[in-house]
Amino acid sequence: MSTNVSYGPLMVDVEGLTLTEADKRRLQHPLVGGVILFSRNYKDPVQLSALTQEIAQLRNPPLPITVDHEGGRVQRFREGFTRLPAMRLLGELHAKDPIAADESAEAIGLVLATELRAHGVDFSFTPVLDLDWGRSGVIGDRSFSKDPQIVSRLAAALIRGLAKGGMGSCGKHFPGHGWVEADSHVAIPVDERSMEEIETDMQPYHELSLDAVMPAHVIYPVLDERPAGFSPRWLEKLRLECQFDGIIFSDDLSMEGASVAGSIVDRANAAWDAGCDVLLVCNKPDFVDALLAEWKPAMHAVRAARIPNLLGQAGLGTDRPLTRAQLEANAEYQAALTRIQAL
Repeated sequence: MSTNVSYGPLMVDVEGLTLTEADKRRLQHPLVGGVILFSRNYKDPVQLSALTQEIAQLRNPPLPITVDHEGGRVQRFREGFTRLPAMRLLGELHAKDPIAADESAEAIGLVLATELRAHGVDFSFTPVLDLDWGRSGVIGDRSFSKDPQIVSRLAAALIRGLAKGGMGSCGKHFPGHGWVEADSHVAIPVDERSMEEIETDMQPYHELSLDAVMPAHVIYPVLDERPAGFSPRWLEKLRLECQFDGIIFSDDLSMEGASVAGSIVDRANAAWDAGCDVLLVCNKPDFVDALLAEWKPAMHAVRAARIPNLLGQAGLGTDRPLTRAQLEANAEYQAALTRIQAL
């Protein structure tokens, strides 16, 4: 185990169900400050616990372990985990019964967090705060609603549930990905709207208390010709106007939407210089190796000090995360599970 006094700014993935020697080498590099897991890293709950324990033992303090686990079609761990609904279902419930929608959102946050924490995962990239304008296939039913007030209300309830379960929150994709039709995984979307129109999408970022924010790989020419995650102007707007002091993640720098910035080193420099605290690099181990060999950022103590906030807490008023067996006997978890199943 290597001892590191602080975390580096890169968050990277691993190859499979257990760590390879190449994985271990990458994760022990001082530029790395976290791990993101995918479906390929999951077989069942027992295997997941073994993998997260293996990762935790590599470094002291341990690396934060994260995942995209929103519900609906974006839920990396399925068999052995509660199937969580897409967030649109909560927006539809809100139209009939706002109180029930709030309670269901909080229940989802609680179950999401406690089940992940039971297996050593610290953080999920949720909630999606994009508005459902009916245009974006990649967002679609991941959004709570087209109405920013409903998005803020339901996201706040989900965040309460996450916090009860020992987990922070990540609002995405700032300032809003719901209007553009192109998918930034495979294209470079451009949102040509006015600032007044985009401000509607930003409303949840003004209203919510978030631990982290992920900007969109979308270009908004009204303010900058660079994608939001590479734009000092957009990230300054997030810091100053939305009064956000948490972690800013880049979206995955290996996505097509990031290619406008050039090589992987150029992309890392652009995101870092714009003000991102943690840079995600996924599904491209050669990109990670290039960064570890060639990228020489000027380290920043304030940014590094934000990263430990990703580490999960115990949750449910306990001094350590509950095991799955303990969750089965926990009344609050069971009540939340019943509410989700009723959806």
